[in-house]
Order: sequence, then C-alpha cells, then structure tokens
Amino acid sequence: MRNELPFIGQLAETIKISGTSKSFARGDFILQQGDIEKNLYYVASGAIRVFLLSEHEEQTIRFGYTGSVINSLASYISGKPSDFYIEAIRKTTLKVISREEVLKLVHQDEAHLRGYLGLMETVIVQQMEREIDLLTLSPTERLNRVLRRSPDLFQHIPLKYIASYLRMAPETLSRIRNS
Repeated sequence: MRNELPFIGQLAETIKISGTSKSFARGDFILQQGDIEKNLYYVASGAIRVFLLSEHEEQTIRFGYTGSVINSLASYISGKPSDFYIEAIRKTTLKVISREEVLKLVHQDEAHLRGYLGLMETVIVQQMEREIDLLTLSPTERLNRVLRRSPDLFQHIPLKYIASYLRMAPETLSRIRNS
C-alpha cells in the first residue's frame, strides 16, 4: 500500500502540467448531483468541498484545498450519476484532467498500476476510518483525529463546513475548540 506515494506525486504533476485550468467563484458548482464524474481535479488554489444534500441538511464528506487531488470517486469509478455535489467554497483554480488521461498514465507500466491501486486502497481505508470515527467517537475525539490528519484544516476551510464534516453544530465545534 506504500507504492501510492510516488504515484500521487506523479499524478499531481501530470495534472498540473497537462490539466486544463478552470476558475470558480465561491459557491460555484464543479459537479452536481446526478452528473457523471469524468474528471480528476488538482486544487491549484482555493478550497472545495464534496457534500451530499439530504432531506434535512447538507453533509460534507470531503475537502480539497491547495495541493489536493479530489473528485466524486464513486461516480468516477462506476460511471454512474454522482450522489454528491462538489462546490468551490473560496475562489478556486482547479487543474482538470479526464479519466481517460489518468488511465493512460496508470497503464504506462506496472509501477504506475501498482501506485494507482495503492492510492485507491488508501482512499478506501480513509473512508472506512472516517465512518468508524463518526459512529464511535465523541465530538472532541473526532475533532482531534481530523486535526492530527490535517493540522492546517482551519486555515483553509470555514468552520461551518468543518462542523458539517464532523457531524456537529458550528456552536458545538466552537465550544470544543475553545475548551
């Protein structure tokens, strides 16, 4: 599972060099629910979030900020319509590369394929860890775990979105941070 690290760097470099540059204003959608995800995004500047709109609220499930590679992964892999929205939460510039271009890179040789598989495994493990965190940890423990993984999160992402990601009210998050 450790072979993904060089691949991530190479993938990010490929996207930076050959990806199409697109700019988004705060509040612009990069992808909407029902669209099929056909791209991978490198966040050159700004910040985005991936979220689900339920009957009662928006539920943020992932963030991307400068240096991140992100998309609506289930739709990207399956070719089915996305359940998620991707929204710019700041003025954002993305480098966009198509799935076909990514697959060309992946199939260059066995090392690239192993790196890609390692990356996918890492993403799956991260998602499983997040689910366990949400089901078993207290709000304070959830915040501490996310800050260990992303210590500069509050410099990039507004508090209300972090609260949504942690499944708590913004007031609860503020109270925990201040205690």
